[in-house]
Amino acid sequence: MNPFLKKASTSCSRHSLFRALSIAAAGSGLLYAKGNSYSDATVSLAVPLPLRESVSLPWSQHLIPLRPSFISADHWHFGILPLFYSRVSPAPSADIQKESPGVVDGPKPSCGCLGRDTIANAAARVGPAVVNLSVPQGFYGITTGKSIGSGTIIDSDGTILTCAHVVVDFQGMRGSSKGKVDVTLQDGRTFEGTVVNADLHSDIAIVKIKSKTPLPTAKLGSSSKLRPGDWVIAMGCPLSLQNTVTAGIVSCVDRKSSDLGLGGMRREYLQTDCAINAGNSGGPLVNVDGQVVGVNIMKVLAADGLSFAVPIDSVIKIIEHFKKSGRVVRPWLGLKMIDLNEMITAQLKERDPRFPNVDRGVLVPMVTPGSPADRAGFHPGDVVIEFDGKPVESIKEIIEIMGDRVGIPMKVVVKRPNDILASLTVIPEEANPDM
Repeated sequence: MNPFLKKASTSCSRHSLFRALSIAAAGSGLLYAKGNSYSDATVSLAVPLPLRESVSLPWSQHLIPLRPSFISADHWHFGILPLFYSRVSPAPSADIQKESPGVVDGPKPSCGCLGRDTIANAAARVGPAVVNLSVPQGFYGITTGKSIGSGTIIDSDGTILTCAHVVVDFQGMRGSSKGKVDVTLQDGRTFEGTVVNADLHSDIAIVKIKSKTPLPTAKLGSSSKLRPGDWVIAMGCPLSLQNTVTAGIVSCVDRKSSDLGLGGMRREYLQTDCAINAGNSGGPLVNVDGQVVGVNIMKVLAADGLSFAVPIDSVIKIIEHFKKSGRVVRPWLGLKMIDLNEMITAQLKERDPRFPNVDRGVLVPMVTPGSPADRAGFHPGDVVIEFDGKPVESIKEIIEIMGDRVGIPMKVVVKRPNDILASLTVIPEEANPDM
């Protein structure tokens, strides 16, 4: 590789030298100079290949890349002069832009970072499937107001996913409801929807509409892949303001209902700092890939940046229950349970040396009197290590093993103080929906 050297002789004017320097800078190349005086200087230039091909210079055939250098001179001190260019890849052609008017897939960041259009593209993918829901409220046929909320079309047959508290009267209705809902799409179309399923415990409901023309749909993702710090987008119609988009990050992926002071059976939520308000309920929580990962359900009124959504993995199981039974069937044992880890077990062992020698498992601190677990012989202090013949280390595993099996005997192995093993048989009952 022969370096290109353009020597400025004594006969060259100072203007010629500056002209050469300007051309080098315009080409985003590397430049350095050396010499002992203005009249005896050497200028080295490196011009990028695209500029070489597009600009015809009388000496362009001699240009080659130069390695970074630092050369000092008596009069000037030049190092590498980095010139920053905002575009990292060629702009998409007009033909490519015409192919997808709704979503512009620009260059994806190679470092896994957010690009300029990442959030906008994700919102554009889901936006057409986000709907505004309105339900008249009143008594004795007199309308006194309306309940507003949001929803997401998840199937081309007109299936809309939303919150139960948006479309169901919690005081006067239970289970499935045949109420009517006014549905408005982003494109302005309006429909009358019907509530076909509602689960008050999880606050998830399904509304159906019928359309003679195609309906936009949103793709469901996986909430199990989320991590604290991941970017998410909340979409919906707060205060009936359609097409509203807010962004934030995931604060917690498994916030327990007990942490929020909510009674009843155990539930888990995605906690985010997305801004949501009245009317956002039922709207989708979306990841940067444009997939629905949750259903926005509530916020803390006395705080900023504390919003909660039902994970889409839980919602998918609820929808499967709806299709299979028309309702969500939840087995109930009557146990209060706590997940154990090495740190918790070590602390419990310090307090009571008789505590079982376990690294993992599910601790039972309380048993409800008269419950299936009480009848099976569970004691406070038991540590569940096997459930239905399978080793378990978390409450989630026990819930997944039970599924919707009610009235079916299940073998459970527990470890008691002084490492005493006990084998129990418990028969789950269906949980009371009012619990």
